[in-house]
Amino acid sequence: MKTENQSFGAEFILLGLFQYGQMNTILFVAIAVIFSVALIGNIILIHLIRLDTRLHTPMYFLLSQLSFIDMMYISTTVPKLAANFLSNSKTITFLGCEIQTFVFSALGTTEALLLGFMSYDRYVAICHPLHYPMLMNKTICLSTVTCAWASSSINALIHTLYVFQLPFCKSRLINHFFCEVPSLLPLVCQDTSKYEYTILLSGLIILLLPFMGVLASYPRMLIVVYQMSSGKGQTKAVSTCSSHLIVASLFYGTALSTYTRPHALHDPEEDKVVVGFYSIITPLLNPFIYSLRNKEVMGAMRRLLG
Repeated sequence: MKTENQSFGAEFILLGLFQYGQMNTILFVAIAVIFSVALIGNIILIHLIRLDTRLHTPMYFLLSQLSFIDMMYISTTVPKLAANFLSNSKTITFLGCEIQTFVFSALGTTEALLLGFMSYDRYVAICHPLHYPMLMNKTICLSTVTCAWASSSINALIHTLYVFQLPFCKSRLINHFFCEVPSLLPLVCQDTSKYEYTILLSGLIILLLPFMGVLASYPRMLIVVYQMSSGKGQTKAVSTCSSHLIVASLFYGTALSTYTRPHALHDPEEDKVVVGFYSIITPLLNPFIYSLRNKEVMGAMRRLLG
C-alpha cells in the first residue's frame, strides 16, 4: 500500500461512537450528562479535600490527585467527541491526534501507578498503624506522586513520538472515538509486531504489577480488620478498602484488556465499549464511590453546607 508523507497539516478521521442511526442523539446526550456529572463530582471532591482540614491526610491527598486525573482524563476525549458530533465533522489534525495520544497515555499511566500507591497507603494504615506517620509522611507522599507523574509523562512521550514517526497508510480512518496507540497501529504500513511486544511489556509493568500488588495486599488487610475489637473501626476500614478495590478492579481490568492484546486480536466495536469504561465510566464513578461510602467525606460535605 502507498503511504502519505507525514505532516502536521494531515488529518485523521475518527469514526467515533455514533454509528447507529437514531441512537446517535440518545447516546450523545447520555455521554454529555456523564461528562457533566463526572466533572462536577470530581471538582466538588477536590474542593472538599482542600477546604476541610480534617481531610488533609495522605489518603485524601492521593484521592484529590485521582480526582484531578479523572477530571483531565474525561476532558481529553469527550469534548472532541462532542464537537465532532455537533459539527458533523469527524476530523482531527495530525498534531491534535498526537497531543491527545500523549495526554491520554500520560494520565492513564499516572492513574495506574497512583491506584497502586493508594493501596499501599491503606495497607500501611491498617497493618502498620504505628509506623504510618513515618512511612507515609508528607515528603514521601509528594515524592512518590511526583515520580508517578514524571515517569508516566516520559513513558507516554516515548510511545507517542515512536508511533507518530511510523509510516501511516493512505487511509486515515481511525475506528475509534479518540486517538490512542492501539487504535493507530492498524493504520501503520509496516510490521509492528516487535513494537507490540514493547506495549505488552509496558502494560504488564504499569498495569499488571500494581494490580497484583493491590490484590496481594487485601487478604492481609482483611485479616487485620476482622481482628479489630472496634466494630466502628471494622466498618470504616472495610468501607475504605472495598471502595478502592472496586475502583482498581474496574480500571485495571479494562485497561489490561486493551493494552495486553496484539492489535490483530482487537475488535474495534468491542474496544470502544472497553475503553469507554476506563476513560468515561471510571471518572464518573470514582468521586461517588469514594464519597458516598466514606463517612469522613460526607461529614466534610455536611460541614461545608453548614
